Amino acid sequence: MTSPEPEQQPIEEAEPLRVAVIGSGPAGVYAADALTRQRRVPVRVDVMDRLPTPYGLVRYGVAPDHIKIKGVARALRRVLEHPDVRFVGGIEFGTDLTRADLARTHHGVVYATGASVDRRMGVPGEDLPGSVAATDFVNWYCGHPDAELERFVLDAEEVVVVGAGNVALDVARILAKTADELRHTDIPQPVLEVLAASRVRTAHLLSRRGPLQAKFTAPELRDLLALPGADVVVRADQVDIDPTAVGTGAPELREVSRAARTNLRLLREHARRRPEGRPRTVRLHFWTRPQEVLGADHVTGVRVEETRLDADGRLAGTGRTTDLPAGMVLRSVGYAGVPLSGVPFDPEGRTVPQEGGRVLDADGRVVRGDYVAGWIKRGATGVIGTNKSDAAGTVRSLLEDAGTLRGAAPDLVPLETVLDERGIAHSDYEDWLRIDTAEAEQAVELDRGERVKLHGWEAYRRVLR
Repeated sequence: MTSPEPEQQPIEEAEPLRVAVIGSGPAGVYAADALTRQRRVPVRVDVMDRLPTPYGLVRYGVAPDHIKIKGVARALRRVLEHPDVRFVGGIEFGTDLTRADLARTHHGVVYATGASVDRRMGVPGEDLPGSVAATDFVNWYCGHPDAELERFVLDAEEVVVVGAGNVALDVARILAKTADELRHTDIPQPVLEVLAASRVRTAHLLSRRGPLQAKFTAPELRDLLALPGADVVVRADQVDIDPTAVGTGAPELREVSRAARTNLRLLREHARRRPEGRPRTVRLHFWTRPQEVLGADHVTGVRVEETRLDADGRLAGTGRTTDLPAGMVLRSVGYAGVPLSGVPFDPEGRTVPQEGGRVLDADGRVVRGDYVAGWIKRGATGVIGTNKSDAAGTVRSLLEDAGTLRGAAPDLVPLETVLDERGIAHSDYEDWLRIDTAEAEQAVELDRGERVKLHGWEAYRRVLR
């Protein structure tokens, strides 16, 4: 039997290592967790965010009906309540504070700003009114304070959702649900009222590749297929794949993950069912890509092309096209990071160049004191839990550099000193708890479950005043 590892002994230091984490989503909070869990180096962590609310995509990216996934916020909350962690809201990096400012207040900075904008389809008509990013729709139904209520009126009877990831399935599912099905969630009341008046009856979900290449996960697919008020139509000919042939033969059958095999089984079983004439319909279109968004002054449809994989496994068009009627197009073809002021950026990968979490400059040299975690580090891949191991790897590098970081910045000033100098008002964790309480009280008033999110900046300001 192996003996247990000895406990790490803390190193006596005159002052704790002070680390700023930019972004309070899962990657940022997990970085703070990894920093405070270790005992070798004393730390103080300031987790900063542009918003007065923490949790990033857990709050503003996870669909409101994913109650279990939203439970992640409870674990993140425990981290923000650690005595060596402080939440500083209402601070926008690059506008309110620069990297030079943080060099005066912290030994190191971890950028965990995620991937906040959508990738484009690159087809004619993409910018027509009625063609929008799924990220905008997600922000809207998740109650992001930047999202205006009037952004979506949902007066189109048919909608095309482009993409085959979990976000695309979330969007289609929310469009297909009734307001009664969403009443128990935290969706803002004004948004729920717009959804209650929705005229959407059919949502087309386009996947450029086949069912074995789709990026959605089995739990997301099960949720979609189990919609009680909508028929989900899966074309039998598109999922008529012999499971025993998967892994060999044609390009679309090679290198198939276990998760994709599960998806195929679910799709094949569902394709045998006949539509029941429910009020709404979701149609899955595999091997279909948008060729053009149609319309003059507003979206009227999407011209789609049938696709296939060539002998080398590359996506190719067949030249066979069809026009799908639609009054709205929601593109969900991936997230991308945005450049941060004064921080190196790779415009092709839309990430910050790094090695082991250490930021690299244009010549591949380590930028002392700068680190990166989450989607801005590795791209928009993985699930929420992936950020935990990712952040831990970055923190290991930061702690290895602790001595150098401390020596390079021996005379730090308190963060409040710089904020006061710049005349910057900010919020704190107590302010977030006020918002949290207000949302719980609103749920009681509306008889709508545990929480109903505030809607819009003015609602936040009323609570914080």
